Formats: sequence, structure tokens, C-alpha cells
Amino acid sequence: MADREIVLWLEERWYDALSHHLKNETLEEHLENVLDELCDQLPKQDYERISREIQEQARAEREAAEAARTYAAYHVMENGKEYYFKTSPGEVLLSAAQKLRSYLTAKDKTGNEFVSLFLRGRPISPVEYQQMMKLRMENTGKVVGVFDVDFDKREFSAVHIMDGWKTWAMHDVSVAAYRAGQTQYMESEDRLQKLLEHLDGKEITSAGHLSARNFTFGDEIIEMDGKLNFYVQAAFDVDAAFGTHVLTDENDDWLNIYANYDMERNTLCSTLELTLCKGDGSEEDLSYTLNAAEQEVLLRKMDAFCLDHTGANLHDYSQQIREEQELSPQLQI
Repeated sequence: MADREIVLWLEERWYDALSHHLKNETLEEHLENVLDELCDQLPKQDYERISREIQEQARAEREAAEAARTYAAYHVMENGKEYYFKTSPGEVLLSAAQKLRSYLTAKDKTGNEFVSLFLRGRPISPVEYQQMMKLRMENTGKVVGVFDVDFDKREFSAVHIMDGWKTWAMHDVSVAAYRAGQTQYMESEDRLQKLLEHLDGKEITSAGHLSARNFTFGDEIIEMDGKLNFYVQAAFDVDAAFGTHVLTDENDDWLNIYANYDMERNTLCSTLELTLCKGDGSEEDLSYTLNAAEQEVLLRKMDAFCLDHTGANLHDYSQQIREEQELSPQLQI
């Protein structure tokens, strides 16, 4: 706001006497009250106009400050305890990795946990964490980082705007952060690139952190019960992702994975359907609930696959099938 400073010079003895006489307020406070009274005596329309302008300006400044503010969201598991919180300004991947290394290599933790490093972190709900995850995937610039730091599993996960989740072992992230920080005069973007170079090829599969590399499909899209059904190839560590036990010589079990798109609602179904096929011929139906980042990256992969195989995106292909189904009974008549 445009404020104007008013300077008054007063002989110190006058100042002391007036201050003593006022008792319950300072002279400065009294003069401010006098100015307020003078403002109150302005014509009503002038007073209301100026008040309205000041309020509008203050609102605009608050909105501008909020628009420029960035956030990061964290989910932390440590010693069996769970935390959700956000920070502002938000940390990017490089900063979060460096903070993790600082914590892991501290000689004396004095009993403090990782969350103690975020003195200005504000608790959030799991729902808000999902919302911030979605904003991160949308790349609005508002949420610059979403992280899942699991000390109990020794895993560090971050949301990438193109690939969804990326998960690494904590040790690998700590080493990469050290390597990236060796040249202190390097620009932040160059240090980030160095971090990613050292993490390249070291991604692991983790429950709750499926990424684009986990979603490849079979050759057909099948219409079934008002849904488009995609067969997800189990070409990754499904045991780590879903808690099964099929990647072993101890049994002949295997896993079928299906992703579905609801044609009527034009939305991705938020769960994967899993069929555990056992060596004895029996089957067990399971499911996996997708979080916001997993849903977004899966939807992108399904949409691209549909476009490549049918020449239409999911929305248009669904519409075509529904129109054909509506016409089919009429043709039979």
C-alpha cells in the first residue's frame, strides 16, 4: 500500500510532559487516534470510497502473495509413526534429497526425528496430501514437490510431473545428494541434473508409488459391462507393488492385472483389478487402490494406448462404442 510518513518535531520537555499526562497511551498512539477521528469526519462518500479502495488493494496484494507462494507436501513414516505436512516455500527434489542426507549423516540426532527439520511445516490431512499430489501432476507451479519418505522401509519417493512416482533406496538418494553437492559453485539446475544422473537406473518398485514404467498393456482393449478393460502386463516387481508372492520358484502362481475406464462417466476407475491365479487352479480376486499421481499417469498411458490402437482418445472411443450400442437395437428392429 502507498503510505505517507508524517514527521513531527517536538521539544523533548513537551514530549515528556504530554506522555506523562496521557498515562494509559503513548503520544504516538494518541496522535494516531486523533488522525482516525479526523478521517471519521470526512464526508461519508469520501470515507467509504477510500475505505473500499484500501480493502480492495489489500485483497489484491494478498492474492498476489498467495499466487507467488509455492508449496511442497510430505508423507513421512518413521518409527511406526505417520506424518502429513506441507511447507512453504516448497522444496524441490534436490532440496529434499539434501535434507534427507543431512538427517541421515547427522552425528548426533539427539532423539529428533526427520519431521523436526521442518519447523515451519504445517500439518495436513491425507485428503489434502492427495490434492497436492494432483496439483503437482498438473504442473501448475504451485506445488513444486510431493514426497513420501519411509524410514521404516528405507525408501524415498517423489512425484515426477511426467512419470508419476519415482522411488529409490534412501542410501542411493543420500549418496546422489552428496555427489550433487560436491561442486558448491554449480548452479541449482546443474546440481539437480547431477543428482538425477547418479539415481539413473536405480529406481525400485514400491507399493503406493507405481509409475509410468509400470503401466504397459496387452494388445486388446475389451469393452465389458460399460467399461473399457486394459490388461496391464506384469513386467515389474508385482510382489513389491501388491504384496503377492508370485515371483518365486516356490509356487506356480501368477498375477493378472486389469485397469478400467468407465465409459458412461468418462473417468478412470480408481482401482486396479487383480486376479491371483494359483498353481492348483484356484483364483483369488484382489484390488489395488490408485492414489492421485498413479491415476493421472495411468490415465495418460491408457489414453495414448487407445489413440495408437484405435485412432481415437479414450473419451472419443468411449463415445463411439456407446453410440454403436444405442444404434444396435434400432437396426435389429
